[in-house]
Amino acid sequence: MPQNLGSNYYKETIDLQNIAGLESRFIALLDTPLRSSSDLENWLEDEQRLIDQIQEIMTGHEVDFYRDTENEEKQAKYRHDQQTVQPLLLNFQAKLDRKICESPYINELDEARYGLMRQVRQTKVELFREENIPLQVREQELGAKYSEIMGGLTIEWDGEEKPYPFVQSLLDSSDRSIREKAFRAIASAHREIKPEMDVLMDELIKLRHEIALNAGFDNYRDYMFTYKNREFTVEECYRFHENVESHIIPAWNRLAEVFKKELGVDTYRPWDATAKLLKNPPYTDIEDLMDGVAGMLEKTDPYFAERFQFMRDNDLLDLGGRKGKSPGGFCTGLPVSKNSFVFANFSPSFFALIALIHEMGHAVNSYLQYEKGETLAEYKWRAEVAELYSHGMELLLLDKLDTFYPDPDEFKRAQREELRRAFTMLFGPLSGDLFQHWMYTHPNHTAKERDAKYLELLKRYGLSPVDISGFEEYEAGSWLDTIHFFQYPFYVIEYSISMLGALQLLEQYRSNPEAAINSFKQGASADYNQSIAAIYAETGVAFDFSEPIVKQMGEFLEEVIKELK
Repeated sequence: MPQNLGSNYYKETIDLQNIAGLESRFIALLDTPLRSSSDLENWLEDEQRLIDQIQEIMTGHEVDFYRDTENEEKQAKYRHDQQTVQPLLLNFQAKLDRKICESPYINELDEARYGLMRQVRQTKVELFREENIPLQVREQELGAKYSEIMGGLTIEWDGEEKPYPFVQSLLDSSDRSIREKAFRAIASAHREIKPEMDVLMDELIKLRHEIALNAGFDNYRDYMFTYKNREFTVEECYRFHENVESHIIPAWNRLAEVFKKELGVDTYRPWDATAKLLKNPPYTDIEDLMDGVAGMLEKTDPYFAERFQFMRDNDLLDLGGRKGKSPGGFCTGLPVSKNSFVFANFSPSFFALIALIHEMGHAVNSYLQYEKGETLAEYKWRAEVAELYSHGMELLLLDKLDTFYPDPDEFKRAQREELRRAFTMLFGPLSGDLFQHWMYTHPNHTAKERDAKYLELLKRYGLSPVDISGFEEYEAGSWLDTIHFFQYPFYVIEYSISMLGALQLLEQYRSNPEAAINSFKQGASADYNQSIAAIYAETGVAFDFSEPIVKQMGEFLEEVIKELK
């Protein structure tokens, strides 16, 4: 069935082409007198309503562009938003933040409801520099360029031009020769685009360093920790890196020996570190994928299934691969429509199945918030929270993978692959996090030094048991596959932190499935004005990445994988 590429899934309640009209709306807010705390609360609602209207349209235009990066009309709308609307929004948002923070009534607002908002607004006021607006606009333009390059990337396969994600999916083939062929084809494609990616990353690092300097910071890493209002420190990140290296990597190396034995190979090569023990892709077309996931969600919780069916019926899922479509996958919110949209560029693979379940965790989380009457305002959205429910959904559906793998042996292998993924989510993002720490505290590095550092970190973490002989250059530059480095800087460690929470949820589920599902829903619908630790507590897990919990969860995970032999 052809995918509907229309734009009726979001609401255009204002005209973003009418810049004068937008400016007048913001000026009216700025000119509104605030004579009491109740005036301020009403004003905050008016402001949020306007921001939601703008964000819904900008999100819709962005998704439209990702869905069809070669469409000139969609490109034009997206570029208009980034080059014209975004600077206006940044400028007025700074003035609105200042109006709130300078109001004599701000401290009269209820702390439980407005405390987080006040903290985030004050941080934004402190960090705002008008000279950073054009730099931030340029930063987004470079991110869009990355999507254009990757969306247009194709690889010749058996005489045909295939989208890049299709060849990536072949790394899951049970035929080792096909995996190796696919890996080599991907490495060749990387070589072609690597020079352009180096130029993009060089400019991004320069821009981001300048943004940080303008705001009074020594480097972009420190700027981002403040900008994101992180509830943990740089030093705690480094200890987390060390804890995982000490307790997770040795377990990963032991498991690699188990997988090597099952594969019947003496050497664990890069094309062996995939979901290669599953005989066939779990589905043949997107409709089969959606039918199967619908069944898994129905067996888990009726609400989960109802939300998925609603999204399917209302064109809020775009999952198939095609030329010109941006790579990757994400779930994004539409604050006026009170809906979620899941975008992905899938080819049949185990990863695609798990990625859809992952994104449905985000979607369910968003819908539970919307149904409470909440708008997921920027200040409430924290990745450490969001990823808890996406990883959590994956693990709550672990025992339903027989929907796609009815053979008992294949079912066990599929469960092991998902748990192997959980292992990789403990250490994989940490090498990416350390990479960013290094890049932005060494902003004058060369492209060659950047590749060398990335390879060093991969060898310490995920590549520890892998023989990469002959592919050192490819692995060193494989950072170009990570969209976060280009578009979402310092958004990777959250995957590892939240996986520790999700594993605690799995531990609960194994003894009491109903209680664990209720804990998931309780946390996903919790008051997001709270601290991350409080939201985790409402989910029945601990916001903790200290050495004891890392060691405990690593041992638990390794034991469960061994049980599935």
